[in-house]
Amino acid sequence: GVGVDSNQNGLQPGKVLTSMMKRVDVAVYNAFMDGKNGTFKGGLQNLGLKEGGVDYAMDDNNKALVTDEMKAAVEKAKADIIAGKIEVHDYTADNKCPY
Repeated sequence: GVGVDSNQNGLQPGKVLTSMMKRVDVAVYNAFMDGKNGTFKGGLQNLGLKEGGVDYAMDDNNKALVTDEMKAAVEKAKADIIAGKIEVHDYTADNKCPY
């Protein structure tokens, strides 16, 4: 299984490959800091990998399931997305899947 939105690796230790996490803590921290600094603006924020708004979970509950080779491949893909070498399609822009 793969968890979504929060780290679910501990729900079924050894059976959840990873969890794709929405880093709400990052968004809240940014909003509070913007408020503190007098730069807060209401509205939508899109926080992706580059901004630390999403990530995957690695912990004692799933580390035996993920090889070093798998981690290296994921980290390379993550770096390539952040660098713009891999473009992530925004489904909400056109309601279409490019594949």
